[in-house]
Amino acid sequence: MTPFDARRLVGDLVVTLDADVLSGAYPDRDPPPEPAPRVLARHRITAGAVSSLRAALFDMRSGNDETLASATSAGIVPVGALDLRDPLGAAREMERLAGLGVRAIRLFPEEQGVEAGFPSVRHIAERAAVLDLTVLTGGDVRRFWRPFTGLGLRVVFLDTHFYHLGDFLVAAAGEPGFHTSTRLLNSPDALETAAGEVGAERLLFGSRTPYYEPLVPLLRLATGGLKPDEVALVAGGNARRLLLGESA
Repeated sequence: MTPFDARRLVGDLVVTLDADVLSGAYPDRDPPPEPAPRVLARHRITAGAVSSLRAALFDMRSGNDETLASATSAGIVPVGALDLRDPLGAAREMERLAGLGVRAIRLFPEEQGVEAGFPSVRHIAERAAVLDLTVLTGGDVRRFWRPFTGLGLRVVFLDTHFYHLGDFLVAAAGEPGFHTSTRLLNSPDALETAAGEVGAERLLFGSRTPYYEPLVPLLRLATGGLKPDEVALVAGGNARRLLLGESA
C-alpha cells in the first residue's frame, strides 16, 4: 500500500510570506530537527518573517543584529524581537531598528513572564504607534488585545486559538488594525467565519517554523472554503502589505 502523503492535499498552494518564523533556540526545549529555511522550502513557503529567540530571551541587540545579517539571504524578512522585561531598553531598540529600516517588531510575553496589564506592554505599544511599526505578538488574545487599543496600530495576534476566535472578532470589529495568524485556527469553519466577519485581509498565514509543523495550517488553507483571491491574501498578500509595505 502506498503511504498516505498529506502534503499532496495542499496541491499547488504557495505561501509567499510566512508571518511567524523563529531563529535560535529555547533554553528549555530540544533544538528543532532542521533549520527553518529547509522546512519552509519543503512546504513551498518562499519567504518568512524571522525573529530571534536570542533577542527575546537573552540579548536584544546581538540577537536582532544576527537576524538583520541573515536578511541578506533570499526569503528572510527581518522582524525585531523585544524584551518586555526591559521596556526602556526595548524602546531604545525599537528606535534603532526603525532607523535601520525594520518595519515590524515581535513580542514574546509568555516566554518572558509578562502579563497584558503590565505597563511595559502599553509603553511599547505606544512607541510602536509613533514609529509606525507593525506589532506581531504572542499571548492570549482575550487579554492581550487591550493594551493595543485606541492607537491605530497594526497588530497581528500570533496565538489566536479557534476556541477564542469570537473574542478576536469582537475586538477586531472595533480595531481595523487587528489581524490574526491562522496557525491555530484549525477548526472546520474558523477561517471562513473570520473572513465573513472581518474580511480575509485580516488573516495571515503563520507556522512558527521550525518549532511547529507548517502542514496543518497549510492543509486548512488549501482545503477550506475561502475563494482563490482570499487564499492569496492569507498566503502572503496580507503579510507583504503589513511587513513590506506592498499593495495587497
